Amino acid sequence: MRYSEEFMEHIEYTFHTFCKVVLRHEAINAWRDLKRKAEREISLDYLMSERYFEPSAMDSYFEKQDKPTIFFVLGKKVIVDDERLAAALSRLPELRREVLLLYYFVGYRDEAIGRLYGRCRSTINSRRNVALKQLRKEWERLEYEEQKADTF
Repeated sequence: MRYSEEFMEHIEYTFHTFCKVVLRHEAINAWRDLKRKAEREISLDYLMSERYFEPSAMDSYFEKQDKPTIFFVLGKKVIVDDERLAAALSRLPELRREVLLLYYFVGYRDEAIGRLYGRCRSTINSRRNVALKQLRKEWERLEYEEQKADTF
């Protein structure tokens, strides 16, 4: 079915009008977002002129008097500076502890850990979930023991 020239021209003008309306409303949204952002943000130059401060942060990983605990996983050194977390991790079976340390501290994904141990990704994922549940129980047990020791 062929359309007349007038109808095709009407469709073209309608489409152009639609595009203009969409672009106009997007421009309004952009200006509104910029205005909202300008109301909530403060210039860094203004902050620096009002009050002097160092625009940096210092990490305090090893400022505690506690000695950090070092775990070795597949030849990699993993440092845990929280005493209770290290104690809870040391109570876990070796494979579960290694899976947790590789995933959360070294940054390996389940596929990479599975390749290291000759297991599939889903097996490593389920082992990690079981290890997390056991770690939570060990953490709560240590917390209970500390509370019990504090009451005596």
